[in-house]
Amino acid sequence: MRTREDIESYIIRSGLASQEVGEDMWLVHEPEAAEHIVIRMAGPMVLFRMKVMELDQVSRKADLYERLLRYNAEEMVHGSYGIADGAVVVTCALRLENLDFNEFQGTVDDFSMALTNHHQTLASYRDAA
Repeated sequence: MRTREDIESYIIRSGLASQEVGEDMWLVHEPEAAEHIVIRMAGPMVLFRMKVMELDQVSRKADLYERLLRYNAEEMVHGSYGIADGAVVVTCALRLENLDFNEFQGTVDDFSMALTNHHQTLASYRDAA
């Protein structure tokens, strides 16, 4: 069984800047992303989440939702786009029991690649200021 110490060691091994912000919760800064990845242990799961954009900035929501579903089906490996707390987020849940470093790093890389590859397209759905 993996423990919080294992997750901390994965964060350190990944070489990413991080900050512990609560019991069994860390903010990890991925250099390619404007937002932090929140990593949280919740029972038998490790949850990853990163905010992508606020929905109140989008008027063509149906078009955005279709694009996000296409990305989920065609391009996302570990995580998926979703809607939470009025924002578009990328999330992933992995079982803590047998989580290894490669799976951990693959999830962080998937988040980073998604934002790098999708940023320009997703930004085009924002309303002009």
